[in-house]
Amino acid sequence: MNENLLHLTDVSKSFGDVHAIEHVSLDIQNKSVVGLVGGNGAGKTTLLRMMAGIYKPTKGRVHLQGGENVDQMRSALGVVPESTGLYSKLTAWENIRFHSRIHGIEDSVAWARTLRFAELLDIQDSLHRYTEGFSRGMRQKTALLRALAHGPSILLLDEPTAGLDVTSARIVRKLVQKLKDEGGTVIYSTHHLAEAEQVCDRIIIVHNGTIRADGTPEELLKQTDTNSLEEAYVSLTSEVARPRQEDTITPSKFALLWRRLFTRSHRYEVNEDE
Repeated sequence: MNENLLHLTDVSKSFGDVHAIEHVSLDIQNKSVVGLVGGNGAGKTTLLRMMAGIYKPTKGRVHLQGGENVDQMRSALGVVPESTGLYSKLTAWENIRFHSRIHGIEDSVAWARTLRFAELLDIQDSLHRYTEGFSRGMRQKTALLRALAHGPSILLLDEPTAGLDVTSARIVRKLVQKLKDEGGTVIYSTHHLAEAEQVCDRIIIVHNGTIRADGTPEELLKQTDTNSLEEAYVSLTSEVARPRQEDTITPSKFALLWRRLFTRSHRYEVNEDE
């Protein structure tokens, strides 16, 4: 029987007057691929960031199997954000090695893990290239390797195939399937229903900050008495979607200054995946 690895208990997250997530309770089991499906502004990214310990819930708790809060046990998690945040003046391997050293992983161990997955992603010949000239697909593959190099128990993917060509997207999905076959746990955020149906064995529908449905594709069809996931999704999210919370919040002067100083430096420039 699968064990619960990650628990969300009555979790809410607000940004001022904007209620991004409201009263969400979930258990994430091991050996599963869980899809978070919703449109822009649904709350998927906010939910993932709380799972990763980047955001602290306004209310409720996010914790791991042993009871530890996720912000205290980030080594158990591998995170691939929608914007990869690679250092363009470093090679792909140097980006991966830097991240692994933060987690206390020896270079030889990180390198072995990197090579194993690099072959599957068809990026092994580019590990010593600087990421400055990488395509979106190459940056995404490097970010995946970076997230896997320290051997996390749970992999969190935020729109992992957004902006990728057909071949690159297929390779990413193949990697997710391999991780699942090997007993891994993946939380996969996407707004593509067909993709979720293809790679996920459990789908959670998120809309306007709340969970509208949670189950296998077959269970969602039965619950909504529909014949396709698209019909099920439409019936579960009939009210108008709210705007993205990021679009409603003006960054502080400090945040703007920080970005200007530390993400646009000629020496430590970070790629922005727009």
